[in-house]
Amino acid sequence: MTGQRKLIALDADDLAVISAHVQDAAVNVGDIIWRQSEKRLVVGMSRLDWDQTISGEVTPRRLVSALRFDRVLACKSRDIDLDTPDVALELLGIEFHHGEAPSGSAVLMFAGGGALRLDVECLEVELADLGPDDLTSDAGTEASGLDA
Repeated sequence: MTGQRKLIALDADDLAVISAHVQDAAVNVGDIIWRQSEKRLVVGMSRLDWDQTISGEVTPRRLVSALRFDRVLACKSRDIDLDTPDVALELLGIEFHHGEAPSGSAVLMFAGGGALRLDVECLEVELADLGPDDLTSDAGTEASGLDA
C-alpha cells in the first residue's frame, strides 16, 4: 500500500485537491457525524486509492478514511434521510462557495442529488486515511468468512 495520506485544506484550492481524492467515495449515512457543540462534522468513508489506480494497478483498492470539517456553524442536508443510517451514498465531490471572508459554505454533493451544506467560519478540513478497506478486498472477504 502507498503511504497513508493526510491532507489539510485551508482554502478553496486545497479543498479541490481533497475533493479529487474523495471522488466516488462510499459513505453510509450513519458515518456522517455532526457534533454541533464542537462545531465539527466528521464523515467516515471508503474511498478509492486514486494514487494506486493512476500508477497502473489493475485491481482498484479502497481505503477507510475520515473527512473532518472544523469551525462549522451549521449543517444542512438535502435529499439525505439522516434517520436511515444503513443507506449507502456515493460522494461525487466537494465545492466551496465564498461568503464574507473568510467564511463560506462547503457543499458535499452525492449521487442522486443529495447534498450536505456546511456553513463555516473559515475552511479547516482534514482528510486522513486510516488503512485499507479489507471488507471490500478479496482477502478481507475470505478472512471474515463472508461469501463473495
